[in-house]
Amino acid sequence: MRFVLFALCAVITACATTPATTPPPSGYDAALAQRLGADERGMRMYVLVVLKTGPNTTATADEKKRYFEGHFANIQRLADEGKLAVAGPFGANDRQWRGLYIFNVATVAEALELTRTDPAVAAGIFTVEATPWYGSAAMQEMNGMHRRLEKPKS
Repeated sequence: MRFVLFALCAVITACATTPATTPPPSGYDAALAQRLGADERGMRMYVLVVLKTGPNTTATADEKKRYFEGHFANIQRLADEGKLAVAGPFGANDRQWRGLYIFNVATVAEALELTRTDPAVAAGIFTVEATPWYGSAAMQEMNGMHRRLEKPKS
């Protein structure tokens, strides 16, 4: 019985003297939350952009190839600048939705300005719709993680 009381006292003392710098059991990282602009829920505002089939249906195969090369290069540039958190295509659907961007910017106007740098948008291959979107602040870390998963081109 004395051993149990001694052990219990030792645990209570250890817990009482644990430094304040020890992270709570949740794993909360205040510095990371601040760096990513997270609120108390770990969330933040972004701008979601849906790319839809545009009015340019007469572009030649060579023109489309050039527009899409520019489209992918632009996606990479925006991701490297930290302005584009996520991008990707939709599967076949009847809404004419082709892809999405989730921009790490404060306003819809800023996101729309960034979409104008996309050669496929500028050429009318795509049109865009944008709206504010509330999501995990961790979304900004996606590009760094993706680079670790994508095999280098041979």
